[in-house]
Amino acid sequence: MNADNQQERLNAEWIVGFTDGEGCFHVSINKISEMKLGWQVLPEFRIVQHEKNEEVLYKIKTFFDFGDVTINRIDYHGTRKEFRVRGKENLNKIVRFFEKYPLKTSKQKDFEIFALIIKKMNNGEHLTKQGLDEIAKLISNMNRQSKKYLESSETIRQK
Repeated sequence: MNADNQQERLNAEWIVGFTDGEGCFHVSINKISEMKLGWQVLPEFRIVQHEKNEEVLYKIKTFFDFGDVTINRIDYHGTRKEFRVRGKENLNKIVRFFEKYPLKTSKQKDFEIFALIIKKMNNGEHLTKQGLDEIAKLISNMNRQSKKYLESSETIRQK
């Protein structure tokens, strides 16, 4: 990419529009027995594209100056690649970016929940049973999340 070519440079508004259409703020809670509470909170920001559009994912990575471009999945449609951001430091940068440049679609609601979860994690709340339960309830209001953790923790409480 030629840095002097304005048409090849992405700007914040383009990133917002592309994220509105193709992005995802995702948080999962995975059962991991090595963790103190037996669960790990894993937030991530993703943009998925068919491999033929992989170049745009690298341009997004260059725009943010962090994140990874990896294989998302391989199916009968071909290979899907993703720009993925994990890790507290970089996710905090993503949150600050979308607070400064809000999304225009219903994805804004998912982002607001995501940002609240990141804030709770910054405060260490995910390391307590109460905080983990609160995060799980927030997750259940995002996207089309499964309630695996909530169902599992409810089973544990009933025993």
